[in-house]
Amino acid sequence: MNKQLEDKVELVLANEEDLALFQKELQEAFINALIENLGDAEAGPIPSDEDIQQSFHAPEAVIYHISLNDEKVGGVVLKIDNKTHRNWVDLLYISSKTQNRGIGSAAWQAIEAQYPETKVWELFTPYFEKRNIHFYVNKCGFHIVEFYTKFNPDPQQPRVNEHQNNSRPLEEYEFFRFEKVMKMEIRKKIEN
Repeated sequence: MNKQLEDKVELVLANEEDLALFQKELQEAFINALIENLGDAEAGPIPSDEDIQQSFHAPEAVIYHISLNDEKVGGVVLKIDNKTHRNWVDLLYISSKTQNRGIGSAAWQAIEAQYPETKVWELFTPYFEKRNIHFYVNKCGFHIVEFYTKFNPDPQQPRVNEHQNNSRPLEEYEFFRFEKVMKMEIRKKIEN
């Protein structure tokens, strides 16, 4: 665990009645990051209410509060595939009031410990989110494996048609895709 953090970080399953507050806190953390990086917050809630609800209610979704000494300081929405063991970090946030204390790193260690059978973790983060990129690459051991833009759109998202009146700026479609291949999987590849 991070030397800065001597307190106890745990994952606590969220209840259905917790989700409205979870959503509000998540959006506050994301909008603060947007303002910090781009100086603009007029786009409305980020992620959108619809995107968060879709994430919450996905068939494989597991939602946790990140707790520091029994106080909720963040949250994570994971998608756990028990067949392929390729798991997904859909949403992860640490309250802006508690950042820079090692909570994110401790939370990530708790996530890995909770799902030791994971072969690969995957996630997206916006291209401008330097703090997230630093966290996932330098603290958690992820690798950037793809960059989605209008020139290389995410095949899972609707195509951007520049000739349509689209209210979403093209930057919204620019994301890095990260992967972390877990060590047990690397050993198997070397042995074969």
